[in-house]
Amino acid sequence: MRRNKVASIVCALVLCAGGLAAQAVTPAGQTLPEVPHPVAAPDFELKDLDGVPHKLTDYRGKVVVLNFWATWCPPCRYEMPSMQRGWEKAQADDIVFLGVNVGEDADTVFMFLADYSVEFPLLLDMDAKVIKQYQVVGLPTTYIIDPQGRLTHRVVGSREWDDAALLNVLRGLLPKP
Repeated sequence: MRRNKVASIVCALVLCAGGLAAQAVTPAGQTLPEVPHPVAAPDFELKDLDGVPHKLTDYRGKVVVLNFWATWCPPCRYEMPSMQRGWEKAQADDIVFLGVNVGEDADTVFMFLADYSVEFPLLLDMDAKVIKQYQVVGLPTTYIIDPQGRLTHRVVGSREWDDAALLNVLRGLLPKP
């Protein structure tokens, strides 16, 4: 019963923002919308598909691309391959991609992975606590968190995460050597 309630809430969020999300695909070279006043990102701890816990604070000192998604969300499915390619291009630069699946269990996500090759951490927010902390209004929603742990950018809708201009924005948040 509880899982159905979570799925209904998330589904309602997606239906409300679905039109926006479906139209938000970034043309090559578009930048990410900045948060006007960066604030500390809410900390959380979620388990990945292997049951390993991940805390946001574990990634302090790195740029974090925190993506909220679901397997049944068409724009989420669309952007996942570009997130994988973006992660492949950026992982040597202290840029981390974390996918937070909302309201689904590990078996559902494993089934999704049969069609989509994803190697970056996928975390499970089965009770929707973290999505509420981040006040997500539609899926996919992605937050960019700087090395100091501040929310700097927020994107509702899918993006091409392997786009050179977007990756340069992420790299620009890293400390200068």
